[in-house]
This record gives sequence, C-alpha cells and structure tokens, in this order.
Amino acid sequence: MSRFRFVLAALVAVTFLAGLVTAVAPATPSAPPASADTAATSRADAVRALLDRRARAVLDRDETAFTADLDPHADAGFRQRQRDLFRNLAAVPLAEWEYGRVDPAGADLSGLDLPAADEVWAPDVRLSYRLGGVDVEPSSQGMAYLFTRRDGRWYLNSDTALEPLGKRTWRGPWDFGPSHVLTGTGGFVLSHPGGEVLAARVLAELDGAVTAVTEVWGQAWARQVAVLIPASPAEMVALVGPGFATGAIAGVAVADRVDPDTHTARGQRVVLNPDSAGALSPLALRVLLRHEITHIAARGETVDGAPMWVLEGFADYVGYRRSDVPPPKAAPLLAARVRQSLPSALPSDADFRGAGMELAYQQAWSVNLYLASSLGEPGLVALYRRLARVRASEVDGVLLEATGGDTAALVRGWQEFLRRSFP
Repeated sequence: MSRFRFVLAALVAVTFLAGLVTAVAPATPSAPPASADTAATSRADAVRALLDRRARAVLDRDETAFTADLDPHADAGFRQRQRDLFRNLAAVPLAEWEYGRVDPAGADLSGLDLPAADEVWAPDVRLSYRLGGVDVEPSSQGMAYLFTRRDGRWYLNSDTALEPLGKRTWRGPWDFGPSHVLTGTGGFVLSHPGGEVLAARVLAELDGAVTAVTEVWGQAWARQVAVLIPASPAEMVALVGPGFATGAIAGVAVADRVDPDTHTARGQRVVLNPDSAGALSPLALRVLLRHEITHIAARGETVDGAPMWVLEGFADYVGYRRSDVPPPKAAPLLAARVRQSLPSALPSDADFRGAGMELAYQQAWSVNLYLASSLGEPGLVALYRRLARVRASEVDGVLLEATGGDTAALVRGWQEFLRRSFP
C-alpha cells in the first residue's frame, strides 16, 4: 500500500486503488428444481457470450456491436452513457479488454426496484483490461452489471442498479469524458477537454522523469507510466478514493494489486489533481512526477506497513536529486526546526498525517539524503530495498546488518548531517 502527501511547492502522494467485486443473484426463481442447474448454466453461457461480444466490439472499435446488447427498455440515460463511454475510449491505447468471472450461482436481489423482464440477473463480472505500452499485466476491476432476459435474449440493463446493495461499477477515465492521449517514450498522459495545457507540461517532463528514476532504481521496472489528469472532483474520487481526492493533493500514485511473491504491481497510474498540479512551478511539477514515478518503480518491492520515512523520504530523494535546490530551500520547515532544536527521533508513521505532515516529509527526505551521503547512492537503494520489505519492528535488525548501527546510531548521524546542512 502506498501513501499520500500534500505540499505547496511539490506535493507528493501515493495510495492504492482496489477494484470492487460484485455479487451474483437471480431476481426470480424460474426453472423447476430438476432443470435448475441446466438453466443456470445456459444463462451464464448466454451472458458470457454477450460480454465476449462487448469486449470484441471495444477492441474492434465497433460501436454498433457494442450497443447491440443494451436492453432497449433500459433507462435512456444509461444507454447514452454507454455510447459516450465507447466514444470516449477512441483514443485510449488498449492492448486487452475482456470480461470474466460470470458465476452461475446467485444471491438474493429481493428488495431492489428491478425492471420488468422475463428474468433479471446480477452475476459477478470483472473487467480485465491492459493499456498498451504501459501495462505488463492486465488490471482487473469489478463491474456491478444487471442483466435482463426478454423473449429468450439476454441484455445489459444497468450498471448502477446494485448500488443499494453497496455494489458499484468501477469507473475509468473514459466514463468521465473524451480521452485525449499524448504519448512519449516514457508512457502517455491521458486528459480530457480543458486539460490540454497541463497534459502538455506533464508530457514534456515525463520522459526525463522516467529516466531519472531509472538512473537511481535501475532497469528492473516497466519504465512506462500512464499519467491521468481527471476533469472533475467526481473523477478524482473514482480514480484515487474519497479520502485523498482533495484540493490540497496534487498527485497520487495508485495501483490495483501488488503481488508480494512476484514483486509485481498491476494497474499502476499517476493521477494528478489538475487544480493543484496545474499551479505548480516547473521545478515543483518535475519533483512531483519523479516522486510519484519512484513509487511506481519501487512498489513491487514495498510491503504495506513499511516505515513511511523510508518510502516517502526515498521518493523525495529521487524527486529532488540533481535539482540544485539547497536543503534549507527544499525543506524550509525543517530548517526552521533545526534552528530551534534538532529532532530527537525519526518521523513516525503518525507524523505523516495531520498538521505536521509536511515537516515529517521534509525530515524523511533529509534522512535519505544523509544515508545517500554516508552509504553512497547504491547503498541507499540497497537499504531501501531491504527496509521497504519490513515493518517498523524489524528496522533495527536491518540497519545493524546494513550499516553496523541501530536506529539510535542512525539518528545521531542524521543530527550531525542536519547541523552541517542547515547552518
């Protein structure tokens, strides 16, 4: 799991975004018990075929085929949104798009306001898609679809009807407007009408940011990044979650799933808040992108619960690397703190939340800067790879093995570094 940050000059942030899993449910008992299994299998086969046609239509860019299986009696707004969704995908580089997990089993849909039909069904469906040039593995997302049968044929009727059950359809950028895509060597930037200026600024920095991260982290990552620029607060919430879609947050690195065994992550994106990110200076935007892309490169090596001073401080180290920004200017709150008294401990995870968040980030950056000065940059990277895989209780053991000293020794060395760096 990744973390978040807000800041005036260069706000950096990370979290993970998980797909929602929908339930399965027949609306009405229809077949007699003797034929229940056969009827359920037939229903599942019919809906699988419908979803296969829908997936092929997306990849073939065939709008007629995509809309052919929409229920003609469905809400007109839903049918129009489906047409819009298809058209909004026109510029998106899709390498894969398919639906799976249509389970013949069902759950109780009683209590819902269901459409009149011969049969109504809400199976567990997941969308699996892969962005061309960016995703090595497909991303999987839950789709809360409701299907209806009329005169022997199955249709897609709704993607919102299950919301009273707490089941929501995942929304991608293409659900919120036409997608404009700018492509570079290091990936692409996806925006909507009105986001062209920021998208162009981001594209101008993207290749350099990927190169800068690779210089530190090495070649063992995808080195292709998708940067998304939402057009509205609702889209920001859909992409990063309600807890992080605030005006103070300029950037978020998200992922759908991290496999700790293979050290891989799926569905990684950098999502920028257009208001906050758009107001950043060129240097601040550069730091922001390099910070977030560092999280993407390192996420497969990072476990949930690893110390935040390691994760966020290292990302800031890469973000500010070779920027020629002196420490007092990069970390003004820390400079003011050092003038009063030296910090007596590393910032805790709790320090990265609330009013003291910015000071915690500046402290974490300075710790990593100190480690780079004492261990060398390869030593810092090696230490990060070890510390990012452990929880706070295991840090002392790793430090002793890697540096010969424990956390207390690290703090003492860091204090001396602060005295020199923040006179």
